Amino acid sequence: MATTIKNATLKVTVKEEITLNGSRQDSENTLRISDINEISKRIVTVPTSEITLIAMGTAVANGTFIESDVLYIRITNKDDANHVSLTFKNEDNDEIGIKLDKGQSFIYNGDLSGGVVDTFDANSGGAASSGQLADLTNIYGQADTASVDLEIFVASA
Repeated sequence: MATTIKNATLKVTVKEEITLNGSRQDSENTLRISDINEISKRIVTVPTSEITLIAMGTAVANGTFIESDVLYIRITNKDDANHVSLTFKNEDNDEIGIKLDKGQSFIYNGDLSGGVVDTFDANSGGAASSGQLADLTNIYGQADTASVDLEIFVASA
């Protein structure tokens, strides 16, 4: 079976609107990511115990993606009261933690030519090094005081 799906360009727009002292201080930035041929958009209920939200593997499955193909990840906390902790882990077992408060979104951009391969390093003993970036392998989530719903959007080439 030959696919009838044609590659497309994902348009991501980040826009801030604010008026301070009667003066507009708006900003809008747009990124276009070409050659997208797969997206995954889902709502996940995250409990107060840690669960895997996204994994990288050698084949695509529910919640699992090919690391060199993932170009864009957005995680949005749809809860109106509670935050969630996100943990990003790389192939060197380095981890970074992010607090995602109610209503907020977090964007993890892949390298436009290599996906999430060699995209982050973490070092508790000093400064991280861009020369030692490693592959993103997993993203975990854990709700704070009650389960939260996250919207997860992943675009791949």
